[in-house]
Amino acid sequence: MSPNHQIAADQWRLLLGADRVLQGDAIPSRYRHDTLANDADVPLVLRIASADQLPDVMRIAQQHGITVHPISTGHNWGYGTTLPAISGVALIDLGDLRAILDFDPELGVVTLEPGVTQGMLADYLDQHGHNHMVPVTGAGPNCSLLANALERGFGITPHADHFGALTDLEAVLADGSIYQSALREAGSAELARLFKWGIGPYVNGLFSQSGFGIITRASIALAPRPECVKVCLFNLADDNLLEEAVHRVQQLLTQLPGVLGGVNLMNQHRVLAMTAPYPPAEELDANGLMTAAQVKQLGRTYQIAPWTGFATLYGRKRMVQAAQKEIKLALKGVASRLLFLSPTQAAWLAGIADRIPGPMGKKLGKTAATLKASLQLVQGRPNETALPLTYWRGRLPQPDQNRDPARDGCGLLWYAPLIPMRPADVRRFVDFVHRELPPRGLEPLITLTSQGDRLFDSTVPLLFDKSVQANSDAASASLEHLIEEGRTLGFYPYRLHIQSQAAHLARQSSSAQLVARLRHAIDPLDLLAPGRYAPHIHERQDPTAPPSSF
Repeated sequence: MSPNHQIAADQWRLLLGADRVLQGDAIPSRYRHDTLANDADVPLVLRIASADQLPDVMRIAQQHGITVHPISTGHNWGYGTTLPAISGVALIDLGDLRAILDFDPELGVVTLEPGVTQGMLADYLDQHGHNHMVPVTGAGPNCSLLANALERGFGITPHADHFGALTDLEAVLADGSIYQSALREAGSAELARLFKWGIGPYVNGLFSQSGFGIITRASIALAPRPECVKVCLFNLADDNLLEEAVHRVQQLLTQLPGVLGGVNLMNQHRVLAMTAPYPPAEELDANGLMTAAQVKQLGRTYQIAPWTGFATLYGRKRMVQAAQKEIKLALKGVASRLLFLSPTQAAWLAGIADRIPGPMGKKLGKTAATLKASLQLVQGRPNETALPLTYWRGRLPQPDQNRDPARDGCGLLWYAPLIPMRPADVRRFVDFVHRELPPRGLEPLITLTSQGDRLFDSTVPLLFDKSVQANSDAASASLEHLIEEGRTLGFYPYRLHIQSQAAHLARQSSSAQLVARLRHAIDPLDLLAPGRYAPHIHERQDPTAPPSSF
């Protein structure tokens, strides 16, 4: 640690308290670990107790030229966890900022701090009898709502676009000054919470997927829990039905806006990863993967088709019933075993499956339990139903709750490209994943999640045994290969792991140049989250000079 770091650390201890400035062996391992087998050099961790401390924290950082990186809960698994984009950066941990500052039960807008998790908000709404839905994700109850929204995360509840639901925010800038939106500064704090776009240039958007400021509070619009919630489950009995299914799903999304929420299409590999144990090593093929015969057999055993569809329905009972008829008609001849379930029905099925004896009952029980938990997510109730996926490939033991893939040694990277919702494009993408991953020792796990009626976002988890460094290195190289090769095919991620951001910037010209100019104006010393979706100042020949003009 440099002398400047030590001087700053001493000043931060006076400001925050000695127990809130960690260095050396006092830094817990969770701050250095990712789901890649690469530990980072973290010289200091600052644990913030109050947002009011942050302006002085940043003034000290500026005085001594110390780079910092803010985290909320640090549960950004598969994208970097707690780690910054470059080494040697002090972490600012906002996880203790857990206040729900305001909630309007009539209009459904909540204002909260960065440490508020999905589970905390769910508890708050339940305790106060508010009938609104948490914008859940598969990452689980212990993940920050604000951080996910700023990363442009998405879910399958009615407000699927989580940054789209974020209406207002407040931030501390690199020099310690405080940013508030124009409407809020005009004295209309309530209007700022209710009208996302504000007035004048839309500045709030600069703080999404960036290091332009430390967000200390944000307002998020919550969807009211509708009268009726159902899911539509269906199978594609043959992979050759995929193109026609995509065509019909796209039409349904166009024709049923507001009632038909998100639609997921999951390949057999992906559903098996959530349902069946990974086979023993001695039964795998030369690449250490499941054989085609194993996949087929497990599909029969667990009743999992080549593709599984999962769609959400929200609204008045009459509207949902009418939408069901439209979906049945639209998917006729393509979908098999089409089923509509409410959360109550899913819980009933799980109870029945639990009473079936023997191995078959155990398998059906696990499938039914996963379905029940998925229906809870659809209702906006966070749970960990998706997290066992991250333990699958390593055959790792996992706790019944409070799962933490980084802590527990899971190997995980996310490849999350956007795919035009055209049958031919989806097929090209599926073929691309199946062609590229198996030779690299990675199972081709694919989910396609609708983003409106024009795009799918595909989440492809790269799962590997992190206990072997070579596996981690291979997965890292595979991710970069997928991004580059996918780019040439017209597919590109909506968000990136920290390791991928420098290569992304190297592909940019005008956009990266504009971001660099904005950062130089706001943060000329490049102190705040350096290298995060922006060129690092020290990569320029003269760090003191502003970026060149276009």
